[in-house]
Amino acid sequence: MPIKRSELIDTENAGYYHLTSRCVRRTFLCGTHLNLETNIDQNYDHRRAWIEKRILDFADVFAIEVYTFAVMHNHYKKNQKCHFFFKI
Repeated sequence: MPIKRSELIDTENAGYYHLTSRCVRRTFLCGTHLNLETNIDQNYDHRRAWIEKRILDFADVFAIEVYTFAVMHNHYKKNQKCHFFFKI
């Protein structure tokens, strides 16, 4: 059963979090992959720089510090520290 975010996250202390975001349905973030419909290789490597830039841009806008991140062909992971300035 889901847990409320207000019960899951301690807003009194900054927390360290390991986050993962995955692609579904055989889609890819990066790399060269065969399109099964057209049988043509498609290269998605241009997305890696875009995703890295977005992660770092969001760190500047939101109250987080990004310690590490990795962008793989179908998902990305990041470790971050959150700073809370208000109650959730």
